[in-house]
Parts: sequence; structure tokens; C-alpha cells
Amino acid sequence: MHRVLISDPLSEDGIKPLLEAEDIETVMDSTMSYEQLLEAVASAEALIVRSQTQVTREVIEHAPHLKIIGRAGVGVDNIDIDAATENGVIVVNAPDGNTISTAEHTMAMLMSLARNIPQAYHQLQQKRWERKKFVGVELKDKVLGIVGFGRIGREVAQRAKGHRMKVIAFDPFLNEEKAEKSGVTNGSLDEVLQQADFLTVHTPLIEKTKHLINEETISVMKTGARILNCARGGIVEENALYEAIQSGKIAGAALDVFEEEPATEHPLLSLPEVIATPHLGASTVEAQENVATDVSYDIRELLRGGTVRNPVNLPSVSSEMMERLAPYFKLSEQLGSFLSKVVDGTLERVNVYYSGELLDVDTIPLTRVAIKGILSHHIGDRINDVNAFKTAADKGITINEQKSTRTKGFTNLITVEVETDKEKRSLAGTLLNGLGARIVQFDQYSIDVVPEGHLVVIRHTDQPGAIGRVGSLLAEHEINIATMQVGRTNEGGEAVMVLTVDKPVVGECNEKLGQVEDIKQVQCLTI
Repeated sequence: MHRVLISDPLSEDGIKPLLEAEDIETVMDSTMSYEQLLEAVASAEALIVRSQTQVTREVIEHAPHLKIIGRAGVGVDNIDIDAATENGVIVVNAPDGNTISTAEHTMAMLMSLARNIPQAYHQLQQKRWERKKFVGVELKDKVLGIVGFGRIGREVAQRAKGHRMKVIAFDPFLNEEKAEKSGVTNGSLDEVLQQADFLTVHTPLIEKTKHLINEETISVMKTGARILNCARGGIVEENALYEAIQSGKIAGAALDVFEEEPATEHPLLSLPEVIATPHLGASTVEAQENVATDVSYDIRELLRGGTVRNPVNLPSVSSEMMERLAPYFKLSEQLGSFLSKVVDGTLERVNVYYSGELLDVDTIPLTRVAIKGILSHHIGDRINDVNAFKTAADKGITINEQKSTRTKGFTNLITVEVETDKEKRSLAGTLLNGLGARIVQFDQYSIDVVPEGHLVVIRHTDQPGAIGRVGSLLAEHEINIATMQVGRTNEGGEAVMVLTVDKPVVGECNEKLGQVEDIKQVQCLTI
């Protein structure tokens, strides 16, 4: 008999796959103290939580029989993923269960914002009948700008089109073909900001999207535009939004999430132009049932020897295979991460080539890690070694893996090549005995660079003085160069310069580098 412990409140209809299984004993107790949880989990093979239970390393290490942890929802911030992986415990979540509920909540907020419904109702509660004060705007023919065109963004778009809105979307994985198929316009971030009458965000919260909507991005929006955030607190810089509403630049905002929650005393709530809800995007009977069902199904299948649909961490690899692959994992991810930050356009295809010592091993785990490195730049921690392939497929990205006897003089070589709708870029790396990971080729240029730290990649014309001008400019801004590599194909032609520096090159220094004579492109990245 398999034992499943549920430590947070869940829909009983949602956990029917477990309750109806004759070979599974399900114990539900959402009132346990942390000490009681440690005791209860000791005999469990599976643990299901929502956001209340903190699944720490201690909890996992107190559960010698634990095979799987299910998070009935999307985020897994309350689960120590590293500890789970180290102890051979698979973590699953329910990424699709609240898609409809969040999209519908966004539309409810959109319509409420357009017609001032909460404010008008509040006045009625105060026994005031003020029709003229709450004149709204129609949605028909208005432009809805969507930042983030994943599952939820697409659902919002379909509903907005039903209101005869014009939809323009920005997503790093959206191209013209996909946009046309969805009936929306594909735009850059600036184009979406400039055209939107209503702007809604549906991205994960990662370094790249934190405070994406800020003073600078708000400044390019239409005066009188409105902003919605039913995704993650922190995507919208709240102080900037407050000031923009106060100044009249932004006509109003609808917020379901805040950077710090609960947010009952937030200054934005004092503005009559703001409507808000207490993080209700996934709070429907159906969504709660869906996430519980999805997780219950995965747990039941795993306990019976099957496979899971929504894994979050890496499944186990044989110790023999892991021993051979382990040295290459970091290099593979670094190659993918590097390329993702220098390539331009919408990603369409990734080719990974292996040669030398890697010819006779299963390199699929390495390819997963390379894909993870590429996608994490846009998606963040939601991407891992296991779901990288599925996520790439969902984004319409083709993955190709090949092996070759051509080693270019190296005992081992990994080459990652990405193709977008605009260009093709490649990066080759190796492990040098005693020296660690090295990038040995960037596009057609031979170089020798350690793939970590702060890097500056410069495309330039091979002319005397170019290197000196770069060095002098960095020195003026007190940025020390650790290493410099220059690759060229012929004298006086195109060349690439890759520098490792002691601190990031940002702001004025970055701008001035791009203006240096003979320099065509500057890209600054951190690996």
C-alpha cells in the first residue's frame, strides 16, 4: 500500500484519482505543526502541498521513503528543489490548471477598470448616486497590449478579440507566423507600449522582467493608457505606477498581485483610479480542482511505476552515466546561456553537436541542459533540465542533436548552434585537461575564453587602434579587463573581441563603447 500525505487544503474532487485508488492510502491534514509534519512525512512515499507548507531540506531528509512531491499550483518557491533532486525525489507541479481562471480574472479586471465598476459600487454603498462621475470607456476598437504571450496571454487575447479589441503582443518566442495564427499583431516591446490603450503583463518574474514596467517604459505609453497586472508582483514597478497615475500619464490600473503581499496598506490602494483584488487569479473552484487533479494523476502514475507529465526537477540518471556526463553539464548550460544573450530574433531551431569523448555516451541530458541555458534567459527558474524539451516544443522550437568524428583537434567538443528568424549563431566549447571549460569558437572565429563572469562581446572591423580605444574607454570608467581574446578570419576584415571584466559594463560606458570607431556591435552579458 502506497502512502500519500496531503498537508495543505485541497479540493476532494481534485484528489479523486488518489482517493479511489485501492493501492493508495491518502492522509490529509492541513493543521499539522512543522514538528508534526516531520513525523508524518517519515512514512510517506508522496507529499502534496500548495503554498502553505514549507518543504525544506529537513522535511525531505526526514522522509526516507519519499519518491515524489506534488505542488498543486505553478510556483515551487516553497519546495527545496535542490534537496529533492539530491535525495532522488521528483517534484511535479500543475502549470496548466489555472490558465483559464487567470485569463478570465484578467478580463474581469479589464472590464471593471474600463467602466469603473468597483468605484461606482463603493459610492452606492455610501448611498451616493453619481452617474456623471463614473463615465467609462468602451473596449471596442481599443488596443490591448499583451506582454508575454504564453498560455494565459493567448487566452486573454482570444477573449479580448471577442470584445472587438485590437491585440498587439510582445514575447521573445513570438514570430509573425505564430502571431498571424493567433489573430494578433506581433510587436516589439516598444511598439506594444506605444500602441496600447490597455496594457496587461503575463510573464514570469525573473531578473529580465523585474520592474519591466517602470518610469522609462511608462513614459513611452499613451497618455491616458491603463495598466493591468494579474501575473506576478514586481513586474510593474509600483512607485513608478503611483507617480504616473498621480501625474495623469496613466488613467488607471488593475492589480491582482503586489511585490509584497498582503498589501492592505499599499499607497496605490489610496488612489481612486486603482482597482485591486487580493491575488485571486487562480481562486476558482475549477482551478483548485484542476491543479489538484493534475498533481494527483502524476503521483498515482509514478507510484505505479509510470511516468509523470509535469516534472520540475531532473529525473535520476545511472551513477555510471552521471560520472561520465557530470563534467560537461556546466559547460553545456554556459554555452546555451551565452548564445541566448547575443542572438537576435525569434528562436526557431537549436542544433547541438558532440564529438570526441562524447561519441559513445547518451548526450540527451547535456542537450537538455543546453536548452535550459538558452530558455532560462527568457523564462527564468521555471525552466529546468526535465521540462526544457517540452517547453521548447511548446514554443515551436526544433531541437536537433548530432554526433561527429570531427573534433577540430580537441579530445571533446560541444557545439551549440541557434537559428532565429534573423540569424544563425554558434558557440563551441571544450574541457581542457587541468584548465576547465573553454569557449574555443564563436561563429567562424577561433577564440579561447572562460565562459563565466562578466563578458563584453564586440563585433568590429580589424583595424589598428580598435583594441586600444576599447581598453582606454573601459579604463576611464574604472573597469578592469581580466582577459581579452580577438578572433578574425582575414586581415582588415570582420573580427570579434571577447573581454572578461571585473564588473558589469552598463549605462554610459556601454553606450560609448558602441560609438567607438570601427565598432559595429557591443553586447554585455553575465554568465
